[in-house]
Amino acid sequence: MKDVRLLSAPFDPNTEIEPFARACPEAGGIATFVGKVRPGGGVEALELSHYEPLTRPGMEALADRALARWELMGLLVLHRTGPLHPGEPIVLVSAASRHRRDAIEAVDFVMDHLKAEAWFWKREKRADGWHWIEPREADHADLARWK
Repeated sequence: MKDVRLLSAPFDPNTEIEPFARACPEAGGIATFVGKVRPGGGVEALELSHYEPLTRPGMEALADRALARWELMGLLVLHRTGPLHPGEPIVLVSAASRHRRDAIEAVDFVMDHLKAEAWFWKREKRADGWHWIEPREADHADLARWK
């Protein structure tokens, strides 16, 4: 089971995780990561832009790579676009497998790829205006673990 979605409106991770868990009744473990807009640091808003003909197929291919690499019963990948505010969920990745390690590693793999080589343009609004955000050195180092 694979569910990959781009969302332009806010979502509640709890309402997404429950149906995913029900769709994978044989799973021995479900690992989930929810990334949120960090509060503080003067950030008033975050905006994510994308080019759907590139973004959507890229996310689907990433999910397929995770499904091929680990023995998963399901993979859920949700990613927001548009304007977001501190505390709002940006991304949810959930993986179900018979054993916890496959689920945990699959979530980590997907997140590392989304952070370092994703198909999104990000900018933050602070008191002095908008600032583009690039992946950090640590994001690239995390991604290199999977090569």
